[in-house]
Amino acid sequence: MPAPAVPAASIAPIALVGALHEELAAVLEAMPDEQPVRVAGREFWQGHLEGRPVVAVLSRIGKVAAATTAAVLLERFGVQAVLFTGVAGGLAPGVAVGDVVVATELLQHDMDASPLFPRHEVPLYGRARFPADAHWAAALADAASHVLADPAALVGGAAVDDFALHRPRVHRGLIVSGDRFVATAAESDALRAALPDALAVEMEGAAMAQVCHDWGVPFAAVRTISDRADDAAHTDFTRFVAEVARRYSAAVLREALRDGPGALARA
Repeated sequence: MPAPAVPAASIAPIALVGALHEELAAVLEAMPDEQPVRVAGREFWQGHLEGRPVVAVLSRIGKVAAATTAAVLLERFGVQAVLFTGVAGGLAPGVAVGDVVVATELLQHDMDASPLFPRHEVPLYGRARFPADAHWAAALADAASHVLADPAALVGGAAVDDFALHRPRVHRGLIVSGDRFVATAAESDALRAALPDALAVEMEGAAMAQVCHDWGVPFAAVRTISDRADDAAHTDFTRFVAEVARRYSAAVLREALRDGPGALARA
């Protein structure tokens, strides 16, 4: 005999966090019943997406803002998982504009309490790297692979040509975070030298991963590569977010929610 259905009201929501207004707007457009709740100067939108209870919020930019957002999601809304989406700069060779990186682990590249602790290690944690949840990371990677199989269907042929999105790829590995926008070749070279396995760099993920680690709540992150984190990092950034990244983000999150952890329980 199948187990009785769990009332939707008793299911903890999944947090959907965006770093930019455009990406959050794309998620909210797909939520049929979103209702705002204002906490800590932020609007948290409660509702449903793909039949699941969710809370969507703009994290704002930087590690402190991200940590504040995560703490409110966990303490006030009691979310069962946190999924973060946004853009990032590509670091590793072969990580190109229009590709997607799904984190397997996250690290703060500007954390340095040496000589008291090894460089990058978070003091009193005994670690520098915080793992992403394996199940949600796999769901995001699978969803991204499906979305990137036909980018023109999602973003249009003009964007595909202008941003050379003909064969976008999904990468999985280390994402690094820090409180500065990496926008010069010298900075990128320094990060690659210090962290040769880093795939991408951004400004929020590792802080949010640390807070979720403290609460014991699954965290996963997916980032669209908007630039190569070098001297051309500012080129067409606004257009890329509006025409490519926001559509990637909404499509990947929706598919991950349909097929990711817990999906069978809703059948």
